Amino acid sequence: MNTTRNAAAGEHLLRGALILFFLGFGLYKFTAVEAAAIQPLMANSPFFSWLYALFSVQGASNLIGVYEVAAALLLLARPWSARAGLIGSLMIAVALFGTLSFLFTTPNAGGDLQGFILKDIGLLAIALWSALESRAALPAARSRLAMA
Repeated sequence: MNTTRNAAAGEHLLRGALILFFLGFGLYKFTAVEAAAIQPLMANSPFFSWLYALFSVQGASNLIGVYEVAAALLLLARPWSARAGLIGSLMIAVALFGTLSFLFTTPNAGGDLQGFILKDIGLLAIALWSALESRAALPAARSRLAMA
């Protein structure tokens, strides 16, 4: 295989993993089990705790789920729209910065929580790479439209 095909395959694998992760966990937010699991994390976070003043535990989890599923679907549209890929990638990056903040806002954030959340550093790197790749594709898409 040549380098270009390898790079393209790597791009699809990285982006696909990010899409599957956010689509799966986004859908999982609609379950009572996940809503209860994230409640202690969100309740101690200055970035998320305000949601419980507006929504129930399940309602706040559902809102996060809608956001995560929407981000995954936008990223899924990247082959057809660099702009959608950019927006989805940035939405995912924001979500990951939010979850990484739990390491600092959750009292007694022990080993299990740290291990669970530290994987988000790798996912964040993929999301930021995807945003940069999508952004780089925007001018090329504009110039193709102008030539048509």
